[in-house]
Amino acid sequence: MSFEEQRLEELCELVVDCPHSTPKWTDDGFIVLRNQNIRNGKLDLSTPSFTDEAGYNSRIKRAKPQKNDIVFTREAPMGEVCLIPEGLECCLGQRQVLLRAKPDVDPHYLFWALQSPYVQHQISWNEGTGTTVSNVRIPVLKDLKIPRLGITEKRVGSIMTSLASKLRVNESINQTIEQMAQVLFKSWFVDVEPVTAKMAVLDNGGSQEQALLAAMAAISGKNEDTLAIFKHEHPAQYSELKMTAELFPSAMADSESGNIPQGWKAGTLNDIAIFQNGYAFKGKDWADHGFPVVKIGSVKPGLVDLTSCSYVGENTVEPLERFRLNPGDILVGMTGYVGETGLVPYSSVAPYLNQRVGRLMPVDKEQYELLYVMVRNSDYKQFVESQAQGSAQANVSGKALMSYPIVVPSGALIRKFSTLISPMLKQKLELSAQSESLTAVRDTLLPKLISGEIILPEVPTHETLNV
Repeated sequence: MSFEEQRLEELCELVVDCPHSTPKWTDDGFIVLRNQNIRNGKLDLSTPSFTDEAGYNSRIKRAKPQKNDIVFTREAPMGEVCLIPEGLECCLGQRQVLLRAKPDVDPHYLFWALQSPYVQHQISWNEGTGTTVSNVRIPVLKDLKIPRLGITEKRVGSIMTSLASKLRVNESINQTIEQMAQVLFKSWFVDVEPVTAKMAVLDNGGSQEQALLAAMAAISGKNEDTLAIFKHEHPAQYSELKMTAELFPSAMADSESGNIPQGWKAGTLNDIAIFQNGYAFKGKDWADHGFPVVKIGSVKPGLVDLTSCSYVGENTVEPLERFRLNPGDILVGMTGYVGETGLVPYSSVAPYLNQRVGRLMPVDKEQYELLYVMVRNSDYKQFVESQAQGSAQANVSGKALMSYPIVVPSGALIRKFSTLISPMLKQKLELSAQSESLTAVRDTLLPKLISGEIILPEVPTHETLNV
């Protein structure tokens, strides 16, 4: 379908190349955007870089980033973009360009147009030589042809931004789930706060009833006065809290691992998990489509990325049923990023396990949640990294993975932990599946909207898409 287009330079009031010098790096101060912070249209400042005031002032002489400015990466990687959010005070790093849309151009539309296949093809392909390129020169950037859709541009930008916002919300919720699970695990099984609370009361001559109340306070985060009100207003929940506190012992005992709660068992990951290595697929097995195979690079923190998998055909997987993966399976990396763990998400086509990726299966299904949170704890990854061999690339054996020292609580306490964590992991997988669907919608919709293949009706400017 034909459409009007304009050069990018004509749509921007500013196209500013960043300083080419390396800033002075500091431990804190002013944020410097780096290309590694910009991926798939998102700005990730979870690991920010900083410079001092002098470095910051020298880098904003040409332009100071402001809300809804677009940052474009010229190389390593090439053609990535992000929007500057409100309230972020920062400066550009190397190999970046700041784009500021003219007042009559919707910056959100321009942001999504730059990510469209139509524009990305222009970025990666040098029409003059017929070859792909590794960086974008400023004249080429300014000359990019941007489709124009008239009054519907703002609507396109709104729809795509709403989809992206929902994806960010899902990601944030999943991160919160991880944090909540780890906080509970640390309190119960690392710091054993309910146990130490009981012991402190008993050591000071208190009664068993007072010790139990102290454990309830440690579990709930409520003080004794608040617990008294809670008992009156929510008797059922109070009773449940009391029964949970009763599951914790009130003394410590010696073990090979040192002092542990009385009645618990010191051991290794072998006591609660079974390890399985992946299948060594051969070069002839790989295909352009079919069944995804989870390799090392697909094991991401918390969730496995099935979009980055290679494929094998149906004939290849027929005799490999035992390597077939199920939603919720716990995988661990054995080469490269050793000790990285993630859940297998829901998928319309069953994925399969590749060599050098391990599957961890609970000995007892009631231990599944404990196993997952335990190997997601940073201590596990640090332990695995300490066991790795190889100078060029880290490698770890299944035996080393399973030698991680652990303390196994009582069965009743494991079951209680499971009932609390299970709904969280279920929600995590459901949100992952929803995000996969939304991503597919976004990737299908974007080129159709930008090309004008889908023409949107006019709507009031305040209306947004509810996802």
